[in-house]
Amino acid sequence: MQKGIIGKKLGMTQLFDANGKVVPVTVIEAGPCTVVQKKTEESDGYQAVQLGYGEVSAKKVNKAAKGHFDKADVAPKRTLREFRLADISGVNVGDILKADIFAEGDHVDVVGISKGKGYQGVIKRFGQHRLRESHGTGPVARHAGSNGSTSTPSRVFKGKKLPGHMGAERVTVQNLIVVKVDAENNLIAIKGAIPGAKGSVVTIHDSVKA
Repeated sequence: MQKGIIGKKLGMTQLFDANGKVVPVTVIEAGPCTVVQKKTEESDGYQAVQLGYGEVSAKKVNKAAKGHFDKADVAPKRTLREFRLADISGVNVGDILKADIFAEGDHVDVVGISKGKGYQGVIKRFGQHRLRESHGTGPVARHAGSNGSTSTPSRVFKGKKLPGHMGAERVTVQNLIVVKVDAENNLIAIKGAIPGAKGSVVTIHDSVKA
């Protein structure tokens, strides 16, 4: 991974490509992000940069965080994320990274927190089938069915798909294409859908597959 940035999901729209075809895109407000910390092989055992995104009042950060920002001589940031880079020699603490670090046609991975769906049944959670609502089904057409087993193995196997909490977890969507970059307004349009609700924080970095 050679570059990365933190952003905010604004929503989806559509653009037209050179051939006049409609391309569905997600618009992300990417940056500006400030380099808050550099991690090196000598001090930390690996190379990385820590970026900060979004302004926050100094009175809303605790003493430890305040010391961290004071050491870097940067204003407190609402969100911090770390990016491992192959070469960090060209990046220094205090540098500002903007959307123009990416270009049209780049392949990227986007990481976000998916929308929370609460407690859901097996049909919504795993796409299982309903029962046939014919004679004798009763009020259990959307239920998961029997969980029991015979005397061997006398238990329910781990990993059985059951109702439970759905969503609100870290999701990575890989190998998406940057369709357009608006450097003036710090906007990046990425083809397809990305995880999270409107206004949620996402991170964008070079694709590990492309």
